[in-house]
Amino acid sequence: MSEAAGGARALDVICLGRAAVDLYGQQLGGRFEDVQSFAKYPGGSSANVAFGLARLGARPSMLSRVGDEQMGRFVREALALAGVDVSHLATDPRRLTGLVLLGIAGRDDFPHIFYREQCADMGLTSEDFDAAYIASSRMLAITGTHLSTPSTAAAVMKAVALARAHGTAVVFDIDYRPVLWGLTAAGDGANRFVASGAVTARIAPLLEHCDLIVGTEEEIRIAGGDEDTERAREAIREASDATIVVKRGAAGCTIHPPGGEPIDVPGFPVEVLNTLGAGDAFLSGLLYGRLTGADWPRAAAYGNACGALVVSRHGCAPALPSRTELDDFLARAAEVRRPDLDQRLVQLHSATTTRRPRRDLYVLAFDHRRQLEQLAGSQGLPVERIRRFKDLIADAVERVAARVAYGDRLGVIVDDRYGEDVLSRMTHAGYWVGRAIEVPGSRPLELEPRNHSGLPLLTWPASHVIKCLVFYHPDDPLELRLAQEERVVELARDAQALDRELLLEVVASGRGHAVDDATMARVLRRFYNLGVQPAWWKLEPPSPAAWPRIRDVIMEFDPHCNGVLLLGLDAAESRLRVAFEQAAPFPICRGFAVGRSIFGVPAREWMRGELDDHGVIAAIATRYERLIDIWRGLRP
Repeated sequence: MSEAAGGARALDVICLGRAAVDLYGQQLGGRFEDVQSFAKYPGGSSANVAFGLARLGARPSMLSRVGDEQMGRFVREALALAGVDVSHLATDPRRLTGLVLLGIAGRDDFPHIFYREQCADMGLTSEDFDAAYIASSRMLAITGTHLSTPSTAAAVMKAVALARAHGTAVVFDIDYRPVLWGLTAAGDGANRFVASGAVTARIAPLLEHCDLIVGTEEEIRIAGGDEDTERAREAIREASDATIVVKRGAAGCTIHPPGGEPIDVPGFPVEVLNTLGAGDAFLSGLLYGRLTGADWPRAAAYGNACGALVVSRHGCAPALPSRTELDDFLARAAEVRRPDLDQRLVQLHSATTTRRPRRDLYVLAFDHRRQLEQLAGSQGLPVERIRRFKDLIADAVERVAARVAYGDRLGVIVDDRYGEDVLSRMTHAGYWVGRAIEVPGSRPLELEPRNHSGLPLLTWPASHVIKCLVFYHPDDPLELRLAQEERVVELARDAQALDRELLLEVVASGRGHAVDDATMARVLRRFYNLGVQPAWWKLEPPSPAAWPRIRDVIMEFDPHCNGVLLLGLDAAESRLRVAFEQAAPFPICRGFAVGRSIFGVPAREWMRGELDDHGVIAAIATRYERLIDIWRGLRP
């Protein structure tokens, strides 16, 4: 396989092929007919490979099309968020994004139905790319599905010709799905082999141009035109000098270099939940290995490991590992039979793939319910006025966003008791959104709408960060402490299972126990020892001597933690400035999530009728912006 392009090009791999949406059944082990709900993931073999390469740290690009609708935008956004270049992922004005419904009906039963009639990715044409784009990449990875129509086959062959002319290595993933060639009934999407001379003839002209050919044993048979795998591989060899990699499932793979002896690379024995997408994971790991200079056995080990991790989990794209996770699995593979249950791998996967990038945040927290109810009651106002007040706070956030270039650093924490409309509004506008789940003031902790939070969390937008406040001190009475810990542990497990970020807010003061320089580090260590690893901590401003202890505990247990946000507890701006001065030198502090210190005085004046709507918006915006400026001015 040619490495002539080296690492100087802008892209590592251009993935030409399917870009679609996978809808995976969430009920396992029953008939596909009885599935009630589906999880939505980006899908399509080429998109999965691009997604996997990006997670490993490579620079992939997607060459395909999606529809001009919500599903197409979902695929584009998911790929871009993962780090895939989408400059050549065109929007087709007439075709819909392809869909695949997939099920896990049993240990060896994975039905799937393709909805790809005139789908967008099959609208790819030779006009969708040029020589400069192909030449900008070290590799071009194509799939067999796009040879199935004359127009897409022409686009493939043009891309291959440009790759050959510019020293870009050509990778051919045979990716044979008989149903996509019209050889089976629509309900027989899981069928992996139907002999077809027409398919073999369509593949044949491509083989001589390839540097790497990858396929299962069934795919080798269709490419070689023989139902005996070895004879088919020999036929491919007669046509091509490519390295041929035969995927053998749990047994691993066999590499057939041109003119060399075959190399068997064993797989990793894990318990299989779902084989769908394993081949895409394998190819992403294999290509990543070659891109980073690994020899064939090591690159194949990467591929086998990526496949093993994916088959143990639900879905393909969301299950693909990061490099950190892959390295950890390879170091411990002999002892890991259930990657989906290995807590270290589960945590690494969550921390390195589903958490959004760590950055400073300036969060206006107005999830307050009890305090605002008391304030409204003191003025004889109905609690419905709280909804209007929270709308005005959202107006103030938008005013600040319009005036200053803080981008995606602005955020809000809101409740759904009085802030349901605000939650929707802020979510659609793209702000960082935290959403309160605790019953205000509860001790021991109680959650809304119920303590077993898994099902309610399923109804939340995936971007919402779960915010949970717990009044907790490590010296609390044992019975109280255990009750609080049990609730937090259960919530953390639900958040992890649903790939949701958790922000755990801890208030230790004011509950009858002294708070010293070691208190908060003890709190964090206790929760970490219980397996609770939130994406964010929200803490009372610690003392200067407490910060190094907090930092050290977080780095010991979860170096991928997004960090600490400072809460305000209705403190005056002058006190917050001091807290900011003490926190700013520590990178583990990533900003603030402050509420009443910003809106408390305007709230009282508005409910007393001393401020109108415009006045309260201006007052809150001014206080919020001033606090942001204080933090930014102190940050190194």
